[in-house]
This record gives sequence, C-alpha cells and structure tokens, in this order.
Amino acid sequence: MLLMMAEVIQWWRVAANLKDAGWPKLASLITFHSEHVPWSGCSLHDLIQPSFSFLVGTSIAFSLHRRRSEQSPLASTAHALWRSLLLVGLGIWLRSLHSARTNFTFEDTLTQIGLGYPFLFLIASTRRPVVSWAALAILLIGYWAAFALHPLPGPDFNWAAHGVPPQWAAAPADFIREGFPGHWNMNSNFAASFDSWFLNRFPRTDVFAFNPGGYTTLSFIPTLGTMIMGLHGGVTLLSPIPTKLKIARLAAAGIIAISLAIVLDATGACPIVKRIWTPSWTLLSGGIGFLALAAFHLVCDVMEIKTPFLPLIVLGTNSIAAYTIAHLWPDFIAKSLIRHTPSGTFQAFGPQWAIPLLGACVLLSLWLFLAWMYRRKIFLKI
Repeated sequence: MLLMMAEVIQWWRVAANLKDAGWPKLASLITFHSEHVPWSGCSLHDLIQPSFSFLVGTSIAFSLHRRRSEQSPLASTAHALWRSLLLVGLGIWLRSLHSARTNFTFEDTLTQIGLGYPFLFLIASTRRPVVSWAALAILLIGYWAAFALHPLPGPDFNWAAHGVPPQWAAAPADFIREGFPGHWNMNSNFAASFDSWFLNRFPRTDVFAFNPGGYTTLSFIPTLGTMIMGLHGGVTLLSPIPTKLKIARLAAAGIIAISLAIVLDATGACPIVKRIWTPSWTLLSGGIGFLALAAFHLVCDVMEIKTPFLPLIVLGTNSIAAYTIAHLWPDFIAKSLIRHTPSGTFQAFGPQWAIPLLGACVLLSLWLFLAWMYRRKIFLKI
C-alpha cells in the first residue's frame, strides 16, 4: 500500500536526478523497482497488487474465525456477496473518475478481488485444507490449460493493431516469445480474446479492442489463487501448532512456490507475467507473500518489534481508506500545499527536485490523515 501511495513522488524524476548527480546504478535500481516490468519478470512495484490480494486471503481466515460465533452461515454468505459487490463497484467508480461515462473494465485491484471474493469465501468456509489446496491446483492448471489450448496468432498478426508497443516489434525476441511460451504474449492470448467479446457487452463510447497494458478481466481467476495462498497463511497463523513450526511451514511454502514458478518460467511451460497473472506469477507472488508473512509474524508478533513498522501498520489496518484517498486526494492536497506555502518552497533543493518534494509532502499528508484515523480507531471496512 505504501508503495502504491508513494507513486505521487514520481520516482522516475528521482531516478533522473540521481543519474545526473552521478549515481547511475542507484538510478537504474529505482527506475526498475518503481514501475511494472514491460511484460515478463518481476519488480518490487509488481508486488503491490498480489500483496494486497494475498492479505485478503489471510484476513478472511481471521474474519471467519470471528464471525462463526457472531453470525449464521446465511448472514455470513450475504455479507460476503455484499462485500464483493461493493469492491467491484468501488473499483469501477474510481476507474471512471476521469472518464465522461462509466468505464466498464474489471482489471484493477479492487475489482479483481471483488470478483473472486465470493469463491474465496466459499472455499474458506469449508474449513478443510484439502479443499482449498485442491481448488488452488484446479484453478491454476485449468487456467494454464485455457491459455495453452488457445490458438497462436498467425505470422501476419498485426501486433501494433493490438496495442503492442512499437519498440517491441523492433526487438520481438525480448518481448514477443515464439513457440509454446507465445500462448502468453500480450493481447493475443486467451484472456485478451475473451475481453474483446465480454467488454463489448457493456455500454462504451468506442469498441473495445485491447487493453493498452495487456491487463485482462479473467485475471481474477489466478488472483483468486493468490488469495487462496493467503488463506492458507492465515489458517497457519491461527493453528494451535508451535510458533517455530508455523514460521517453518510458511517459509517452506514460500520457497517451494517460488522455486516451482522459476522452473515453469525457465522451461517455457508458463512465463512469469504479472499483467495477465499467469499461474507461475500466482506461485511466485504467493510464495513471496508466504515469506513476508513468516518474517513479519516472527518480528512483529513473536519478537514484538512493532514500532519501526508503525507507518505500515497505519496503512494496513485501513487499506480501503488508504486505497481510496490515494486515488481521490493527491491533486487537491498538492494544489493546497502550493497555494498555502511561500513561493519557491518546493524548490529548496533545486527546481529538478520540486515535484518529488511536493509528492513526498502529499504522501506525508495522506499518511497523517490515516494516522489520525488509526489513533481514533476509525477504520473504513466493507
């Protein structure tokens, strides 16, 4: 969440300034990890959405554990469906803020989670690990098969007409894979074909042909897989087994999932692509989620070292509020800061640092508001 909100700093400007100052390696590192990779691979920025999805799965384990004594199964199911509708609706609303009409697409974080949430609830409600592990396997294998069986485009396929960047055509070996891995190429895959039909069922100004970033609606299916992995993390934390065994299980699950993802990518059986959430990406990001959960459980819960992580706790306990205000308030706060501070305030370190410094102040303002909510125990929940 902090990484998403920190986009207001405009890290590419920071990287450019550092490069000009003689720090090219640091600039390259910041550039790579502050944006999504072009297609296959993984950067720190790519892990924002799967981390959010993984924690949804973790939290539902705790939520159901509490609600079993407070609500009937019917009431819990109704609540899950209502939460799903709200997540999908909020995602569409936020995505339509700068559109002349409702932007009916379903690839953003909230919408993807909302589409998969009812299924996650049903799987979690069984309280049987064998069911959730089987569901994960069926989801990933089935989704992999749908892509693998989808026909590859012909040699005359017009990549540019399907939104593939021109520079990719100039170096196709780097971005457009041939042979079996080509089933997961940008905007020529199974999920992209589905969207060219599905998204045109909704009112649109223009015919939907492709998503410029290659994102797809059906990614909610493997995203559900990430949430199921998070569910297992939550169930492990709630289990009565010794703490050392909990951490060992989480770490082992993370290492196994990451290793399997790397093997699938290296052999060409399933490339690691976040934008279409390939099964190997589900395993990679979920594995990282397991390792992070093990580390934070050890440090924060077992060792009780929480103070250094307070900035993250403030955001994590109010994630819906953080996500919403990060989309709604930055421009207003930035204009207000410029209006009510002395001229040249944000050029204190030179004009090239004005926008990053302003962005940092916007980020601090957002965090302070969330900290105010945290201290008063005001939590926005769906």
